[in-house]
Amino acid sequence: MRDGKDIDIMKNVKVVEWLKCELLSSVASLFQLLQSGIKNAKDDMLDLISNIILLAYLLGKRLGLSYESIDLKVEDKIKLGLIEEHQVEKWYGDLSELHEYYNTNRR
Repeated sequence: MRDGKDIDIMKNVKVVEWLKCELLSSVASLFQLLQSGIKNAKDDMLDLISNIILLAYLLGKRLGLSYESIDLKVEDKIKLGLIEEHQVEKWYGDLSELHEYYNTNRR
């Protein structure tokens, strides 16, 4: 029984390390894409950003966090940004828009 638990722990460690590498690779690819200034790269940006979000959820899960707790923390950060009048909110209203999205589409 002990050997099975050790194998599960090692498997989880390997998956966590793999997810970290994938996350870093996706962020680096996004930065390269943005730096290159390629026109009409929306599909590529969408693919990379959605991959980063997906990997963050999966990494959180492997680290013992639930998807719900991650969502709740994101919502808390949005609310805090609204209260503290984050610069992105002042300039563009992005946090209000994201707050609206969370309230209408995530429930």
